Amino acid sequence: MRFLIVDDHPIMRLGVKQLIHSQWPDAQIDEASTIADALRLGQAEPPNAIVLDLSLPDATGTEGASRILRAIKNVPVLVLSLNAESAYAARLLQMGVSGYLPKDKATDELVQALQRLLAGGRYVTAAMADHLLGLLSGHAPNQLPHEQLSAQEHRVMLLIAAGKTPAEIADTMHLSAKTVGTYRARILEKTGWRNNTELTKYCLQHGLTDAL
Repeated sequence: MRFLIVDDHPIMRLGVKQLIHSQWPDAQIDEASTIADALRLGQAEPPNAIVLDLSLPDATGTEGASRILRAIKNVPVLVLSLNAESAYAARLLQMGVSGYLPKDKATDELVQALQRLLAGGRYVTAAMADHLLGLLSGHAPNQLPHEQLSAQEHRVMLLIAAGKTPAEIADTMHLSAKTVGTYRARILEKTGWRNNTELTKYCLQHGLTDAL
């Protein structure tokens, strides 16, 4: 059994390693502190599962997960994040990650989550599950403005909140600047925000920038 841990904090990697070894004592565990290192290790020797942090030196928001999913096929990815927003988890699940676990739940649920992924399933916490079902069906109670956005719109929103220019967003997402402008217009129309300042303030207030 082989696992790949992608996190730029050595103490967090150590904690995840200890949890994995508590269940799989003989597991081979590779460690990476950047997406670039993760891609190199994962492509050289594909793991059985990847544990991925979203806050990395060379990735912004969902970009790290997107790059991993494109480059390392057919390997389940469990995202560990400080962001406990169900809507954010929904975006990542729509992108193709297999599980989403807030970091404060890792001690209790990491092994269970990895067992589910290795068996071919998906994993979110019980607290997230009900709200996620509502989000995915379009009938979530008290839906927040950002929960109305598509996966691409949500990603553009996060990059705007991170202070990226339209050209930088276009380069990151492999889009034209015109398409980025279209996404921004849709975001403002759906949410009622008037400008990037209101968008950024909202993201900060709701902890959406924690994953950047």
